[in-house]
Amino acid sequence: MLLISISLFLATLFLAYSNGANDNFKGVATLFGSGTTSYQTAILWATFTTSAGAIASILLVSKLIKNFSGRGIVPDAIANTSEFHLAVAIAAGLTVLIASLTGFPISTTHSLTGALIGPGLVAIGLKVNFTALGNSFFLPLLLSPIIAISLGAGIYSLSNYINSRWRLPDNPRIIDTCHFISAGVISFARGFNDTPKIVSLILIIEYFSIQGGMITIAIAIALGGLLNSQKIAETMSTKITSMNKTQGLSANMVTGVLVIAATQFGLPVSTTYVSVGSIFGAGLIANKANKRVFYQILLSWILTLPIAAIISGIIYRLLQG
Repeated sequence: MLLISISLFLATLFLAYSNGANDNFKGVATLFGSGTTSYQTAILWATFTTSAGAIASILLVSKLIKNFSGRGIVPDAIANTSEFHLAVAIAAGLTVLIASLTGFPISTTHSLTGALIGPGLVAIGLKVNFTALGNSFFLPLLLSPIIAISLGAGIYSLSNYINSRWRLPDNPRIIDTCHFISAGVISFARGFNDTPKIVSLILIIEYFSIQGGMITIAIAIALGGLLNSQKIAETMSTKITSMNKTQGLSANMVTGVLVIAATQFGLPVSTTYVSVGSIFGAGLIANKANKRVFYQILLSWILTLPIAAIISGIIYRLLQG
């Protein structure tokens, strides 16, 4: 039992590290892509604000912990086992890390969703509660990029219209300050939203409190972002679209508002889908969007859930044997 607990702890740290590698730079991608700041400054700002969000979630978030514990999707007798949590952590971590190393910004939320399904299918087959999955996971994950693309395009169009109509004075310092603030808000919201999902996996270990687990996970997320964000930075900042500062700020405003609103309602909206969607939407209006890259990212989103489910199902079966 001690060995399983140690393995679960390490697997969850691995997932948190992978999450940081894939997700930390997403909030500041527009800062780097628009030339507002350097990669080093952007990732340091992301690390600080993401960690602040993770620490804040210790006191303010509980609903997402319950959603990602597996309860309601599979019977408690399965969801409460260390083998179930271990399979979920390893599978989701592998899926996210592979995507990070290949430059695909995927959703840790989506990876966790697939990893929750895999052991459930192995244990109880089609008796998995797909209704709960649809209401709690699939609908928000499908809607978030669609809404983000629309709002990203709309906000950028509105800003261009206002500027052309009233010819407001261009103050780079004000724009850059607002841009940094918006990036910080997104990163804060991501840390606030993602940390409870990951920490739910180790609360089965008797030695961990919610507070201790969240602090440990926050450190692992920060390290992942600092050490392995380069490929994701390249995709998010330059490959989806070339961007100016107005595009970047418009996309960040959309992402920040949507993620914070979703967090307040306990919906596991993917920061990835929202941030990619808003950047792509602004790029469409500017006729700079790379549709080929966006379709490749979209395919990676489609494949994320089944890949995580297959890996977790195999691991769960091996642990049972």
